[in-house]
Amino acid sequence: MTELQVCQLGTVPYPDALEIQLKLLEKRKNNEIPDTLLLIEHPHTITTGKRGNLDNLLLSKKVLEKNNIHFEVIGRGGDITYHGPGQLVGYPIIDLKNYNCDVHQYLRNLEQTIIDTLDEIGIVGLRIEGVTGVWVKKNKIASIGIGIKRWVTYHGFALNINTDMSYFDMMIPCGIQNVQMTSIEKLLKKNQEIDRKCVNQSIIDSFCKIFNKKSFEISNSVDN
Repeated sequence: MTELQVCQLGTVPYPDALEIQLKLLEKRKNNEIPDTLLLIEHPHTITTGKRGNLDNLLLSKKVLEKNNIHFEVIGRGGDITYHGPGQLVGYPIIDLKNYNCDVHQYLRNLEQTIIDTLDEIGIVGLRIEGVTGVWVKKNKIASIGIGIKRWVTYHGFALNINTDMSYFDMMIPCGIQNVQMTSIEKLLKKNQEIDRKCVNQSIIDSFCKIFNKKSFEISNSVDN
């Protein structure tokens, strides 16, 4: 069992979060830090992977700017998605050399982390063969898109907790025609409250179990 440092940063603009990831990525490549999990929430942001189809964005960039929605093409896999308030975004900075350099299994492990977390809430999450992410029946509740440099991962997953789902109407989510997005809030019974801290902790616990880690939390600064 190896250590996992966890940092919950709260709300961070997307470009700042990417800069933090890249700094940690370099430190991890040089073995200056252990494997790390960042848990973040972003202001309204739309991103697409480096091989994403820009036709899946249904609004012009000018309209996005007018509505204070940040847009960025980034160096991860996957297609277009939304990040914003009410969504839990996880960025694992993990050295896959300790996991047989198996990218496919890494993706399945991220999915299982989310599936196990949903199970604790009473929601049955599942995989759909041929696509990455986590689904509840035919609706997608979590998206995954990763990047890897010298076998160290960055980017990660986004789990919809009480997200405003209307923002997904601005795109063809994940480039999948007719996909419907959902959230924990939409799936829970009425008057059933969501404890965001509990969801975060469940993600941490599930991640540690699946990746055989022992977590410790650092302050909300990762500059040191």
